[in-house]
Amino acid sequence: MPDNRYLMLAFAVFIVAAGCGAPPAEQAAKSVEDAPAADPYFSLEGVDEGALAEVFSKGVDVFGVKVVATDGVPDSKVLHAAGVLAQYLDNDEDGMPDNPAVVEAMVAEKAVLVMFADFEERDRRGRALWESGQVDDYAMQDLEGHETLPEDGSFDGAIEEVLHLVTFAGYEKAYPSVFGSDPGSEIGDAMDLARGGRFLEVPDEYPEEAWYHYTDETCEYGCMVHEYFYWALTTLLDAQSDPDRCEWLANEWELCTPEALREGDVAIYALLTNPEYKIATVLPDGDYRPDQH
Repeated sequence: MPDNRYLMLAFAVFIVAAGCGAPPAEQAAKSVEDAPAADPYFSLEGVDEGALAEVFSKGVDVFGVKVVATDGVPDSKVLHAAGVLAQYLDNDEDGMPDNPAVVEAMVAEKAVLVMFADFEERDRRGRALWESGQVDDYAMQDLEGHETLPEDGSFDGAIEEVLHLVTFAGYEKAYPSVFGSDPGSEIGDAMDLARGGRFLEVPDEYPEEAWYHYTDETCEYGCMVHEYFYWALTTLLDAQSDPDRCEWLANEWELCTPEALREGDVAIYALLTNPEYKIATVLPDGDYRPDQH
């Protein structure tokens, strides 16, 4: 049965993670700059699936993976999130998933991206939903409308939150020995190197040689793995290299350019560029256009 731990962690972890928040507009990262075109590839549909329909009114199906949203989320942001998801899964935009095993795992896990207008709406409308147990068989990740393609030009939260869904419901399930969130997986071993040791709990102080040093004590080992996957991949795709952004996130992640990642974290670089796993090589911008390729 899929587990819902990453949505539950959203209340305590993702809202304070450096990657989720955004520095002031003048310190914005290199990120998505253009909104989806006026005629997006996807179209919105109603939500009629059990407990989901009690909270969410509209959504999009992306290769069998659902994106659902409340009325408070602008349609354009829902379509943007769907486009980001599609581009992570079909990065060459040929209309077919790059790695069918990952998509099959996400469908089997009943992966769903749930969108609320903001954190207040999520806490008010969402908490009762997953505490009721009615959605325990879904693998959920939340993304709020206000952090999706922000009007001030700051970092697009969809880049992170959508990727979390892809990694924990897709890559981890398809390749547990490689991308699993337990100690001993290949990505876990790489993270242990990046943190300067295998820490099942956040240490009082990270070793001086560590370049990944997240300190939120509510983020346990598996959560740390998926945050590490996010930092490493988006760095490789050149989403973190703006000088102001780089300085702002250094307290958590020091390797903010593709060159720094390639030279400084050989283990994760090898995993992310291994052609067997068909991991994205182009940063999503949300404007999914398979009919133009």
